[in-house]
Amino acid sequence: MTDVRQFTVAADDDGIRLDRWFKRHLPDTSFNIVSRWARTGQLRIDGKRAQPGDRVATGQVLRVPPAETPAPTAAIMSAEVRPKRELSEDEIDFARSLVIHRDEHAIVINKPPGLATQGGTNTDTHVDGLLDALQFDARTRPKLVHRLDKDTSGVLLLARSARAAGFFSKAFSERTARKVYWALVTGVPSPEHGTIDAPLAKQPGTGGEKMYVDPKEGLPARTRYRTVDRAGNTGVWLEMQPMTGRTHQLRVHAAAIGHPIVGDAKYGGRDAFLTGGISRKMHLHARRLVIEHPDGGMLDIKAELPAHIAESFDTLAFDMTLGDALPIDPIKFSETPEGKAKAEAAAAKSRRKERKGERRTRTRG
Repeated sequence: MTDVRQFTVAADDDGIRLDRWFKRHLPDTSFNIVSRWARTGQLRIDGKRAQPGDRVATGQVLRVPPAETPAPTAAIMSAEVRPKRELSEDEIDFARSLVIHRDEHAIVINKPPGLATQGGTNTDTHVDGLLDALQFDARTRPKLVHRLDKDTSGVLLLARSARAAGFFSKAFSERTARKVYWALVTGVPSPEHGTIDAPLAKQPGTGGEKMYVDPKEGLPARTRYRTVDRAGNTGVWLEMQPMTGRTHQLRVHAAAIGHPIVGDAKYGGRDAFLTGGISRKMHLHARRLVIEHPDGGMLDIKAELPAHIAESFDTLAFDMTLGDALPIDPIKFSETPEGKAKAEAAAAKSRRKERKGERRTRTRG
């Protein structure tokens, strides 16, 4: 089949259903089309036939047939073609006010809490809908390469070209990007520093996306956390580094150790709130992203706290000078499973070249 498309599953999509992946990345492809592709064997994951309900994993390759143009209905043919919605001046100004970094390949915004990354049911305002305002001098609008929950604030990376999108997506899928989050949690975790290793799965019978710890059927999920400062026994400022990219990972892991993120009623219930004038909004912020840049070197970006988290930190008298004092332990690409496989392949290729060179030398001699 000509024009067959291939996509590599990014870390932020790890563990989601295949039909959900289509909603995120190919929203114009209806569920009926996806189901037909599955029935006829045209839809594949790593070469194997796939079903809409199958879950995808980071690094897997999806084989997708060419896009289909639906036959126009009488209603569509009789209706006027709707023009693309133009952004208002206020929307353009708002979108551009979020930019904290811009270069030839990347734009980074500080996403405010309450702004969804992409559209959905009853969600009309989202980052994806504002991307036309961030095209600037590029040939095309920027592309999303990862996501943040609607109520999570902070660093969100956009790629300014297809090449850059592929480069950055690969960094996320191969887990060579380092993401650092700041969170306010209730109580005091013990130990104060550690790693949460708790497999996650989608909770059955729940509306929307809700995850839970499932040691038997869940996908591997690891989070490194460190205490930055504490307010007695009331709450703790945690630095959290996800070592995997599962849906709602940090929120589920924090609740799993008995210290939910403040404001996260979905996973912490009543225990996720503090008194004393502390905001009831989510207190989870993507503070920093360190990722390889297409031009070489590293892109290292930090995003300032939103007002409600900054006010809570001030109320709890946290020492803000401690925030970025803890060093980041970089993930060495050679230590990841993907990196090891590529390193072994490269070494084998090098050995074959050496043997070929030796044979040529013997022949000439």
